[in-house]
Parts: sequence; C-alpha cells; structure tokens
Amino acid sequence: MKSLLAAAAAGLALAVSGTAANAQISDDVVKLGVLTDMSSLYADATGKGSVAAVEMAVADYGGKVKGKPIQVVVADHQNKPDVGVSIARNWYDNEKVDAILDVPTSSVALPISALTREKNKIHINSGGGSSDITGTACSPNTVHWTYDTYALSNVAGKAMVKRGDDTWFFVTADYAFGMALERDAANVVKETGGKVLGDVRHPLNSSDFSSFLLQAQASKAKVVALANAGGDTTTALKQAAEFGLTQGGQKLIALLMEITDTHALGLKATQGLIVTDAFYWDMHDETRAFSKRFNEKVGHMPTMIQAGLYSATMHYLKAIEAIGTDEAPKVMEQMRKTPVNDFFAKNGHIRIDGRMVHDMYLFETKKPEESKGEWDLYKLIATVPGDEAFRPLDKGGCPLVKSN
Repeated sequence: MKSLLAAAAAGLALAVSGTAANAQISDDVVKLGVLTDMSSLYADATGKGSVAAVEMAVADYGGKVKGKPIQVVVADHQNKPDVGVSIARNWYDNEKVDAILDVPTSSVALPISALTREKNKIHINSGGGSSDITGTACSPNTVHWTYDTYALSNVAGKAMVKRGDDTWFFVTADYAFGMALERDAANVVKETGGKVLGDVRHPLNSSDFSSFLLQAQASKAKVVALANAGGDTTTALKQAAEFGLTQGGQKLIALLMEITDTHALGLKATQGLIVTDAFYWDMHDETRAFSKRFNEKVGHMPTMIQAGLYSATMHYLKAIEAIGTDEAPKVMEQMRKTPVNDFFAKNGHIRIDGRMVHDMYLFETKKPEESKGEWDLYKLIATVPGDEAFRPLDKGGCPLVKSN
C-alpha cells in the first residue's frame, strides 16, 4: 500500500512539474501564420515556397516545442494592405496566432508590423523589403530577416559606380518598397560619386513597360536600374531586351532579382546581369543539401526569401525551447541574444532595431555556355560582410536605438 501511495505521489508530482514546465505555452499550441502572396507577382519568390519552407522547419524541429504542437496557418494577402491587416487582426484576436511570417510587399508589411506591436505578438519578415521596417517604423516585436532595400542598393550600387557606371536612371514600382529601393540606391550612387539623371514610376503588376523604358533610353544614363520585384522585374527585363537597351550601350541592373526570376527568363536574356542576393543554393554543402530537399518538395530551388524563412522559423522555435515560453517580449529578447548559425547565415545577429545582420552576396548571371545545369545560374563576384552591407544602426532613425 505504501509503495502504491508513493508511486501515486511520484506520478502526481511528475504530472504537476510537467504541467508547470509547459504552462508558459499559450493556448497549449505554438501557432505560426504565413501571410504571403499565393497568386500574384511575388508568388514564385514567396507563395507556396514560403509555406513549404516554414513547414519543413516545423517538421525538422519535430512538430512540437516544449511538448506542445506547432501549427501552421496560411493566407494570401493579395498584395493589399487592408486585406493583409484584416487577416492578421483575425489571426491575432480569434485564431491565437503567435507569430506572423513572410509578408512580401512592403505596403502590407509595414502595417502588419504596427499591428503586431499593438497586439504584442511577433512578426518575422522575410518577403518585404523596405528598410523603413527597421528604420523610422521599427518595432520591438518585428525582426527583418533576409534583405532590405538598403542592403540591395548598397552592395550593387557601390560596386557599379566604382567601376565607372556612374550615371543612373530608375524605373520604379510606385509603392513603399519601390520608392524605398530607389531612395536607398540613389543615396548610395550619389555618396559614391555618381549622378541620378532621372526616374519614372510604374503601377504595381504592370504589363507594359514601353513608355518607361523609352524614357530610360532617352536619359542616356549608363545604368538603368529596376527598382521593382517579381513579375514586374521579369516583364521589364523581357521588354528591355526587345527595345535593345543593352545593345545601345546601357547596362541593366535588377536591384531585387530572385533566382526564380533568372530561371524563368533564362541565361540568354539575363547573362551579365548584376544581382544582389542573401542566398544562393550552390554556395556550400549545407546550402546544397537544404536546396535539394526544397527542390524535391516545391519544384524549384529556394529563393533567398524562402531559405530565410526556414532559418527564421528554426531560430524562433529554438528561442521558445530555450526559455520555455512563447511570450513575445521574452522570445524576442532570446532571439536577439542568440547568434544565427545555420546554412543561411554564419554569425548572424539581430539588432535592437530588428535587423538580422548577415553577409550579402553580389553575383553576375552566367553566360549560357558557362552553365553546367538547369539551376547553375550565378557566379560570385563578392561577399559583403553584414556590417558593411546593412545600414549602420545609428543611421536608420529607429526610435528604439535612442532608448537602448
């Protein structure tokens, strides 16, 4: 009888301690919301590949954290801020989502970041690009993981101006991301000794770039810079080839070019194009191993946004595991103090403004005869250390920096 009582007491104590250990996981589940573009111009760079990357990370983690299940929910924000905010608000208020990931399109990402702060949840952005996310609109609840307009502009702009390509004309998407990309690139060009001869803005998801490209040709600028992304970039590049921009002596730079864009256009159309990226599948054994698995699941090599999402999801889950809670401020603190060391980044770190700092890369697209396979598209020109690639902490206007 005594042994039975002792066993019962021990079992009760174990159950109580187990309950206490898991008590900090809200609602007994860690729920991740992937808010992305499933159907429009950023669907290849994000979309189903973003969902797959998060799901791969969750599966590789074991499907549970601190003994509690990890769930993934998905929605298409349609590149509309009102739609995105409505989905996010419902997720936070009614579906108990703990963190929202991805969110391409800066005009959606910025209000999502603000809402996340209001709800005291976590937003890990991989798809949006505006450097304002960690600048004037920074938040203690947001991490900007993969790239931003400053890094894209800084890495490519400096390199091109220094080699003599010192007059620029911008073809810019007319929304938050495009304007931030042009602003940051123009600043780099001027600071490096170059000149901006003009710009023209086009609507999101344009099908006809003829008038914009004619203005770029007429400017006689050495560099025509595409400050857009996704389908807008590929459409502009196709039509630029038809107009003979490069044959006329001008150089084209796509300030944001994903590997899926390059693959879709082909090396004949993109050879010699300068590309800034945060990730390339063929960098080393770890990138190749992840990318092979991703390709088998999705049907193409991962973009930097998709690779970044796997890395970010793992980092988030490890932070919860380490501290035993999914309480947003504590998780953010743990994420900031833990270095990022995985296939995506070595010695990456999250600053107080939310910027995850890591190396960036400058590539040149190969000539068709240089390629050894379907996805053998880039050759590395330079590796730029994160502290040089991303905006200095004190230059972004983030209020958190002053208070830190």
